[in-house]
Amino acid sequence: MTFALKEWWGKPHRDILSGLVVAFAMIPEAIAFSGIAGVDPRVGLFGAFMLSVTLAVFGGRTAMITSATGSTALLMTGLVEQGNALGEGMGLQYLLAAGVLTGVLQIAWGYLRLAHQMRFVPQPVMAGFVNALAILIFLAQLPQLGLDFFHPEKVAVTAGQLPAVWGLMALTLVIIYLMPRFTKVVPSALVAILISTGISIRMGLDVPTVSSLGTLPSGLPQFGIPQVPFTTGTLGLILPTALAISLVGLMETFLTQDILDDVTDSSSHKNQEARGQGIGNIVSSFFGGMAGCALVGQSVMNVGYGGRTRLSTLTSGVSLLAMILLASQWVNQIPMATLVGVMVMIAINTANWDSIRSIRRIPKSDTSVMLLTVVVTVLTHNLAVGLLSGVALAGILFSRKVAKVIEVSSEQSGSEHRIYRVRGQLFFVSSIYFRQGFELHEHPARVTIDMGEAHIWDQSGVTALDQVIRKLKLGGSQVEVINLNQESTDLFARIGVAEEAGGRGGELSSAH
Repeated sequence: MTFALKEWWGKPHRDILSGLVVAFAMIPEAIAFSGIAGVDPRVGLFGAFMLSVTLAVFGGRTAMITSATGSTALLMTGLVEQGNALGEGMGLQYLLAAGVLTGVLQIAWGYLRLAHQMRFVPQPVMAGFVNALAILIFLAQLPQLGLDFFHPEKVAVTAGQLPAVWGLMALTLVIIYLMPRFTKVVPSALVAILISTGISIRMGLDVPTVSSLGTLPSGLPQFGIPQVPFTTGTLGLILPTALAISLVGLMETFLTQDILDDVTDSSSHKNQEARGQGIGNIVSSFFGGMAGCALVGQSVMNVGYGGRTRLSTLTSGVSLLAMILLASQWVNQIPMATLVGVMVMIAINTANWDSIRSIRRIPKSDTSVMLLTVVVTVLTHNLAVGLLSGVALAGILFSRKVAKVIEVSSEQSGSEHRIYRVRGQLFFVSSIYFRQGFELHEHPARVTIDMGEAHIWDQSGVTALDQVIRKLKLGGSQVEVINLNQESTDLFARIGVAEEAGGRGGELSSAH
């Protein structure tokens, strides 16, 4: 009970203040991410509120901010378009159904201890992941800037509106990056929104605004079951999106946890967080909100302003909804160009610039893994596919390096006895180098294979050793394998090769 109280009650004035500041910064992003997904602003805002409140209770990391995010919103676009093609408003319903399934999957990943497997994701893949995310967030803004040449039907501004749109975006970016040089008391993104919106209203600029995206909520979120057919066809439609969101969302969440753990010199519970994210996405979807995950920028901001407990996370969600309900008329007038500026800033901050600056110093294999992750992700617009591609290439390159570690040396002991000594790891990739180390066309009376400094990992390794034994024995040699460690001997026994080799005159001897 004392530990639970500590998670909620540290320095409440700092937690409440940081939560309020973060809530201001969450509003434009939640609206902008709704636009990326192709749904009304209320979907992102309700999602931000429900996720913040739910994760404050069930999350595994205190002071972390969870909301609708760019990485998950990018995965929703295709499903929303497919749903809308089936009927007006069905895109949102299928999106909410996918959110429920996402939550179920994430709860399962939590119990299956998926977080423990994330340690196998190499750093170049992580760098490629965040760089691809930055590129996709930026590309998603092009329709609002009149630059989507590949999909002109998505362009949201006319030629006459372009000067004002570009001017407001430029003003937003200037304020965002210059203001912190003078003061950091108030988030610069919030000040940029206030100033650019005031100028737009004052000058009567004809530019798209938040109201162009849809209607903001005027009341509290209401419980409802997604109105989709409960059929295998629906499952087939939403499963790919739900699976992608569940994995990508948890990856970004775990990455955020690692950052906060380092900043606060503390630890958190990743598998508990995975289950909490699942609960949050289920609750959010049943209350009309989009699925999401942890926000890197807002989480770091929360900690930077003094947030340390779950109270700061709860405050951010409650404050966000209160602001929307009390100031919806003003929020409707925010120019989309301003939100584009905020999203461009997020894209810039999301990119891993260190990985780009050090590209000449890091090994070429790491560079190729990072670039493949970026290219595949951008081309497919699917962060999960890009992630898997990067991990696969990293595994192949690693296997090639490890394969060359195995070494086979030999020496003559008398005229009729040759001793082979094997050092290294014998598995499916290194088996070819292992076989090349033997003179299989020479057949002395006795051959000893010393495996004291080697280890056999898989069936391919067992088969490679067995092939060597067979070929030597077919030439008339008496073969003895010595110093085979117990695990390798057990592997032989399970596969059945050991007995077979012994039956043809071979002898296996474990190390003592």
